[in-house]
Amino acid sequence: MRCPARPTRRSPGLTTAARIGAILDLTWGRIDFERGNINLRLPDGVTRKGRAVVAMNRMARAALEAAYQARLSDYVIEFGGKPVGSIRTGFNAAVRRAGIGRAVGVHDLRHTAAVKMLSMGIPMEQVSQFLAHSNVQTTRRVYARFAPEHLADAAAVLEFTDTPRAVRKVR
Repeated sequence: MRCPARPTRRSPGLTTAARIGAILDLTWGRIDFERGNINLRLPDGVTRKGRAVVAMNRMARAALEAAYQARLSDYVIEFGGKPVGSIRTGFNAAVRRAGIGRAVGVHDLRHTAAVKMLSMGIPMEQVSQFLAHSNVQTTRRVYARFAPEHLADAAAVLEFTDTPRAVRKVR
């Protein structure tokens, strides 16, 4: 987003869990302030990776409203009125300035958003839809280790107490 008078530190990668290509392709016509939706899909629907329509949270709304007021083009992410093709150089410079020890990539923002949702108890199916995965098995394969609460019954059986605990069936 073009920097408004007071730059925001909110990342569309964190607030939408979108792939960077979807964020860079995003135009203002696909931001619905009235309904509170961000449509990350391209109008022609042709992309190799899935894209979702996601709900706009308060952080995203604040950043988008400020950027909308300062916009110079139809693109949400712009520089000098032109769409931005890559943020890799700027992102890497920000990571260095922040003093982060390990290499962090732009795609890590998407993973961070997914892990945050799961760690706060959002069901795997909802996270899968938010990430626009083609099926929930993809989400489980990548992120199940961040939502181990589904293994609580298995752990309870291993308590080896005198009174066995009933195990509920989970599908």
